[in-house]
Amino acid sequence: PPDELKVMRANEAKKAGSLAGIEVIWGGFDDLEIYENNREARDKMVDVIRYANPDLIITHDPNDYMPDHTSVSKLVFDASFTATLPNYKCTVHKYTKDDTPAKLVPIYYMDSLAGVNFNPTEYVDITDEIDLKLQMLECHESQVVWMRDHDGIDFPDMVKTCSRYRGYQCGAE
Repeated sequence: PPDELKVMRANEAKKAGSLAGIEVIWGGFDDLEIYENNREARDKMVDVIRYANPDLIITHDPNDYMPDHTSVSKLVFDASFTATLPNYKCTVHKYTKDDTPAKLVPIYYMDSLAGVNFNPTEYVDITDEIDLKLQMLECHESQVVWMRDHDGIDFPDMVKTCSRYRGYQCGAE
């Protein structure tokens, strides 16, 4: 059920993040419940960006395969600029106490599922981190199992294969 799935996925993300010392900040959205032109969602993202004040942002590619992924891409793009506006008053303050603006930072789009219709312009050598990446991915049991059952996809194997392919493209393992 959606309420159980939401908690399960949040816990899986926290478990994966803990393996790499990453603070997981969760917006509390249900699966497939992010859509464009949603002020509450944008303000949650603005709040997170202002809190994290990142040096860069990595999000879904605008041409991803899932409707909520493409909506997240647009949401992050819009919120990243909105978060820099000193006069923008956020309706959500879960992580921040005020409306101190964030700095304007570059946005990078991550690879799409199986690299379909994605042409990278930047590469990061993850040779030393691939085992940790796969271990973190395995923490997302509900999604890994669902993809095997629903789509017949061994997601960890696909990620390893695609990572090797991208490495081949840029001269890394």
